[in-house]
Amino acid sequence: MATAAAERTEPQTPEAHPTSRDRLTPAQRSANMARIRSTDTAPELAVRRALTAMGLRYRLHRRDLPGKPDICLGPRRLAIFVHGCFWHRHRNCPLASTPTGNHDFWQAKFAANTARDKRHTAALRKAGWHPAVVWECQTRRPAQLARQLQRILDAHPPD
Repeated sequence: MATAAAERTEPQTPEAHPTSRDRLTPAQRSANMARIRSTDTAPELAVRRALTAMGLRYRLHRRDLPGKPDICLGPRRLAIFVHGCFWHRHRNCPLASTPTGNHDFWQAKFAANTARDKRHTAALRKAGWHPAVVWECQTRRPAQLARQLQRILDAHPPD
């Protein structure tokens, strides 16, 4: 009798899907992908903790703004996106690796993500907002994150 944990870790047999390099079955891969969160991620929580420590109040995931920014500071008209380095292709970052299997799919996926990011940034600017991006890798060192956030805040004082 196989357990759920064993089902997740058993490598895929080559006969099951001979053209795939993936070690997981399609059902296992789907279950893994379903667990990837879009809100309240660890990097987002780190940014929120830093802003709260600075005494700032903010709104989360405003649906009325293009791209539904992760964090919005209304008086500054500042929209902060906390981007994952892998999904949003942080240049020269080791976390932004490209999977070796299904290369065409991943290239198209990443191109669509970065094009969408550019559209949202342009739409926010057109609406009078100041978009800023904090990358996942930048949230790993709290002191540096606080300095970066302070630079962003200093560039966009309250109205």
